[in-house]
Amino acid sequence: MDLSEAVFREVGLSRNDASQMVESVLTYMSDALARGEPVKISSFGTFSVRDKSARVGRNPKTGEEVPIQPRRVLTFRPSHLMKDRVAIGNKR
Repeated sequence: MDLSEAVFREVGLSRNDASQMVESVLTYMSDALARGEPVKISSFGTFSVRDKSARVGRNPKTGEEVPIQPRRVLTFRPSHLMKDRVAIGNKR
């Protein structure tokens, strides 16, 4: 919703058109990630999918060993520009 509102204010599209455009971009990104393709947003960062193998974990409450199944996880790696911008924001 925040993205749609920002597009509405900055680009001048109607609220409905801005919402549809943002939804379309997010659907494209989701579909690409579901296929295992990375999604790079310039000056922001890269989303990618990583396969994690099976391993043995531990229940933190009981200490009991628990098998963890192999799975795919979504990862995000921020760009250097984004890291710098966040670091500057922390100093304010």
